Amino acid sequence: MARKFKIPAIPQTTQKNIRFPNDVIEDVERTIRGKDSTFSAFVIAATRWALENLKEQEEEG
Repeated sequence: MARKFKIPAIPQTTQKNIRFPNDVIEDVERTIRGKDSTFSAFVIAATRWALENLKEQEEEG
């Protein structure tokens, strides 16, 4: 069963430059507006969520 995505708090980070399509940036910024989060925190949480789901899929075979 898929877990729900939660908008994260700000974690400790190391700077990494990455390019995003403008529409993705706009969607993320709209999603986190008014929340206690940042673009980077959202992307990190989304990446972790995706990695965990891929691992689960591999384990299920």
